[in-house]
Amino acid sequence: MREGGAIVGFHGRCGAYLDAIGVYLQKLTPVSAKEPAVEDTETREVSFSTLRKDTLNVLDFIESLKNEKNQKAVDVDLTEKLKLELDFLLLNLHHLSKYRAEQLSLFMTEYEILQNVSGNIRDFHKLIVNGCVGYEIVEYALPQFQLMGERVGLFLWHNRIGGHSRLFKLAHLFVEIILTQLEVMHICFTNLKASTSAEVGRFIQQLLETSPDILRGYLIHLQDHMVNVITASTSRTRDMHVMIEFLLIVLTDMPKEFIHHDKLFDLLAHVGELIMEVSTLVHDLEENSRNEESTNGKNHATLDLMETIELVKGDLKHIYLKAPDLSQLCFPMSDGSLFMHLLLKHLNDLLNSNSYSIVLIKEEIGRVKEDLEFIRSIFVNIEQNLYKDLWAHVLDLAYEAKDVIDSIIVRDNGLLHLIFSLPFAIEKINLIKKEVSNLLEKIPKNTSLIVVNSPNKPVESTSSSAEQIIVGFEEETDWIIRNLTGGPKMLDVILITGMPGSGKTTLAYKVYNDKSVSNHFDIRAWCTVDQKYDEKKLLENIFNQVTSSALKFSDNIDVADELRKQLFGKRYLIVLDDLWDNTTWDELTRPFPEVDKGSRIILTTREKKVALHAQRRSNPLDLRLLRPEECLELIQKRVFGKESFPDELLDVGKRIVQNCKGLPLVVDLIAGIIAGKEKKKPVWLEVLNSLNSFIFQNEVEVMKVIELSYDHLPDHLKPCLIHLACYPKDAEIRVDHLKLLWPAEGYLRQIEMKSVEEVVEVYLDNLISSSLVISFNEIGKYQTCRIHDLVHDFCSIKAREEKLFDFISSNAPSSSSSDLMPRHMTIIYNKEHFRHNNFVLFDSKKKRYSGKHLYSLEIYGHEMDNRLYDICHLRHLRLLRVLILYVSFIKVNDSLLNEICTLVHLRYLNIRTEVKSLPSSFSNLLNLETLWVNNDGPPLVLLPTIWNLVKLRVLVIYNCSFFNLDTDEPILIAEDSKLENVRLVLGLKLSYSKDTEDIFKRFPNLQELRFNLKESWDCSTERYWFPKLNFLNELEKVIVTSESSNTNDSAPSVATNRLWDFHFPSSLKILCLRKFPLTSDSLSTIARLPNLEVLNLENAIIEGGEWNMGEDDTFQNLKCLTLQLVTLAKWEVREESFPVLEKLQLWDCRKLEEIPPSFGDIYSLKIIELWRSPQLEESALKIKQYIEDMTGEDKLQVCYLQVPSES
Repeated sequence: MREGGAIVGFHGRCGAYLDAIGVYLQKLTPVSAKEPAVEDTETREVSFSTLRKDTLNVLDFIESLKNEKNQKAVDVDLTEKLKLELDFLLLNLHHLSKYRAEQLSLFMTEYEILQNVSGNIRDFHKLIVNGCVGYEIVEYALPQFQLMGERVGLFLWHNRIGGHSRLFKLAHLFVEIILTQLEVMHICFTNLKASTSAEVGRFIQQLLETSPDILRGYLIHLQDHMVNVITASTSRTRDMHVMIEFLLIVLTDMPKEFIHHDKLFDLLAHVGELIMEVSTLVHDLEENSRNEESTNGKNHATLDLMETIELVKGDLKHIYLKAPDLSQLCFPMSDGSLFMHLLLKHLNDLLNSNSYSIVLIKEEIGRVKEDLEFIRSIFVNIEQNLYKDLWAHVLDLAYEAKDVIDSIIVRDNGLLHLIFSLPFAIEKINLIKKEVSNLLEKIPKNTSLIVVNSPNKPVESTSSSAEQIIVGFEEETDWIIRNLTGGPKMLDVILITGMPGSGKTTLAYKVYNDKSVSNHFDIRAWCTVDQKYDEKKLLENIFNQVTSSALKFSDNIDVADELRKQLFGKRYLIVLDDLWDNTTWDELTRPFPEVDKGSRIILTTREKKVALHAQRRSNPLDLRLLRPEECLELIQKRVFGKESFPDELLDVGKRIVQNCKGLPLVVDLIAGIIAGKEKKKPVWLEVLNSLNSFIFQNEVEVMKVIELSYDHLPDHLKPCLIHLACYPKDAEIRVDHLKLLWPAEGYLRQIEMKSVEEVVEVYLDNLISSSLVISFNEIGKYQTCRIHDLVHDFCSIKAREEKLFDFISSNAPSSSSSDLMPRHMTIIYNKEHFRHNNFVLFDSKKKRYSGKHLYSLEIYGHEMDNRLYDICHLRHLRLLRVLILYVSFIKVNDSLLNEICTLVHLRYLNIRTEVKSLPSSFSNLLNLETLWVNNDGPPLVLLPTIWNLVKLRVLVIYNCSFFNLDTDEPILIAEDSKLENVRLVLGLKLSYSKDTEDIFKRFPNLQELRFNLKESWDCSTERYWFPKLNFLNELEKVIVTSESSNTNDSAPSVATNRLWDFHFPSSLKILCLRKFPLTSDSLSTIARLPNLEVLNLENAIIEGGEWNMGEDDTFQNLKCLTLQLVTLAKWEVREESFPVLEKLQLWDCRKLEEIPPSFGDIYSLKIIELWRSPQLEESALKIKQYIEDMTGEDKLQVCYLQVPSES
């Protein structure tokens, strides 16, 4: 009777349980519009309270049931009740996903798996109820199924739990339900395989179809869980991660057509057993990590995992899988040596990676790299044309190996590649290695041979390499200068026409910078016009040059009108370079006033019809070709510098000149080729033979010589050159950006004793020396470079040929074949024409999606719709090295940020977000070199995770802190944590803390630092606190903004005798202080910095409104001084105060009475810029006149800047 009573009591409680579920579902399920919902809070609370209590009773009953000797007393009626219970749970899960979508968005994948597993358990119970499964087979598992049902129910009832708490509970629930799924698989495998029941057969088929996705989802969850919870990095954790990676390869894109028809279920069951073992090990490891202890027994169990993987691989090959047809891939590019260079660099980076997916095939990658390096070394010593078929076969095999390795890493048909394709590729490469080795015996030892790619000699970084060498056109230059500085007072246009590469821009640049021209005009501006030009941006560019500003105009401002106001009444010179059509001319010249001041416009164009349309008084100058002697002079200066032409090379030099046909671009490119080669006649004859077939009468022929220059570049420079075509035509490309991107893209090879930044400079100087890249260091405050339009066209074509990069729109169809995917993709997102089926971020559920093999992804355009966040994924882009999601496109949420943390090969990351802190899984990104975060939210706290990123060089997180901003206490950091490679830190918020010095000491090689400082009084020094930086011996640039509210010029009554305890290093070159009150002592401290070259004081209050510079206040190396919104009335300066000053900028200094006359005695002074300081114009002009009287030269330029009205 006791057993029967227990069963009756259980059924009664189960009935109450089902009744309560019904009440809950009624509350959750939406009613029709005709029946308004009535919120019955009291009823719901009573039901939930009762339900929780009854659930505990049910769980107690199940626990006691496990100890019963006669468990058969629980009859089939129980299983039917369980089935009903699971039916209600499934309905509940369905409604919860529908009506709690926002709360579930962070873990929708886990939730879908929860539904699928519950469905499988429900259907399995249905087999029991229908008598398809013997009760004795499943009786031991019924308590486990019941427990799962109860815990799923408890999870659902806690519907008021917040997102992160619910996620935590789901994570633990997830582990339990998967183990139940594995139990069902085990029962079916051991007891039901031979069943003849059609219903059982259908259920087993259902398991076969759903289990791979369920188990894969669980493993991904387990992988993330290990990263977030188990912080210890040991061989045990590594082996477990590798095992999980191996199982994911097995389960992802499972090739069912290649699995023997009767082995699929066996394979899944075997995988299930391994997953149960790994789950147990993870649980033990988590407990040990939590308790900070370990057991030898568990260590021994984990050590067998790698051996287990090898055993399973053998079973897969010989038992479970059928060998696929391993057809040979064909090398799809044209530049084999470039591909081989990038491949070997890629393989080397993989070997140096800490990714668990690499560990799985690290030995194989090493063998491929070693064999290909040997083969490549042989081909460097033989003539390619003699063995072109063999070289082509090498490229086919190398390309196949790359495709196989990358496919395994991204789990793209990874199982077949791992078991069959990779061993086969290694075997074929080894065979051809033996064949290539035999060639060494056939090469005549005394033969001089042409190599696959003859690298130029390395060019060391020099400042002179950026200088342009201009030869010829003396008569044309004089004619243009005469027409610019003389002639009628009316506006005139100087027209320069000619074919591409004829030197139009070079000639215009030469006269634009001629001293007589620059002195003649009040205002000058240079504007390069692209075919796809933006009128507003171009006019904005001209305006900023005219006013020496960097303003951006809002849409309601007429830029043309503002520019007209700036030009009116002044003698101006505007250069419009490379203009293509008449309409563009009409639009751009609209704001140029036609006043009789002698103003001029220089127009360069390859279109003569444009020149005729724009003609005023002067006739167009159709640029001639260079004369032979001018071409020879250009080659002589480019190759030999100040030395004369060697006699033995003069004849071949003249023959080379004849083939250049007088085109300056061609001459310059050819000079760039031979400048890097040996100065021997046979080498020059080789170049001559390459030129013989060219007739430079159109762009196609010019492109051939560009290709010749490209072919003679060393392999490591080619991708760097092509990468420049990622930027728009005529763009000024910042070199500091290249210093971040080229290493991240994998283009650099290490040079001994040089930093990454220095290697980029060497590469760039090599490209400048080849004449393929032009340096414009003098434009703007950053070092910049650009490439000629034709070089840009060539590089764009080459990029597509070599699959290096491409541009697509979000609505354009993407390739379905990963073989055709470029390394780098730039996507322009257009929400109006968006088709997410073709968009790389939204392809993650496809079996074969092209984005998997991307190395670099850049997206900009319209802001992404909120409705797309749920289907936006990055996890599948597992090879990504560079990820740039522009602020205009997307704000990265927690879910997407967690996916980014799985991209372990990332070198460069640029995103926008408003999360409170970076997740602990950020420690996965061990290869990250640049982290750039645009933070839209409150201060982002940098958790200890950041210190794991040991390769980091640039850390830019706007509005971030290493401290709790409420308590000023630092976030816990390990004692020995350092980021020794970091060169730039930007975006920090600091307030007084004794631990700040300890933070900065962890960046021993920091070169640039920008931070905001909360004003804090230091009682120990009786000064306002400023972090000590004097121990940072590499620091060159500091920009600091004080967050005190009492340092602006609107509060002149504020006391300014506040002392700041500045401690800057002697290495400092650039210092910008914003919103700081400064005393004479403070300024004297700054003046003593021996290497300071640039000083910028903004919104500063000078004590007493006076700055009297004494004998000790000497800025020995200061070249640029900027005072902006400074409350300074009187300023006394000695001649020795600024001995090498070149530029003085006084912006909005309305209280300053005059510029000290002693500035006229500073010989190095070149420019004075005034903005919103009209009272200083008179003293500036007096200084200008004084210098002219003393030197006889008009050498000081005085600029008056204005700002546009906002009306």
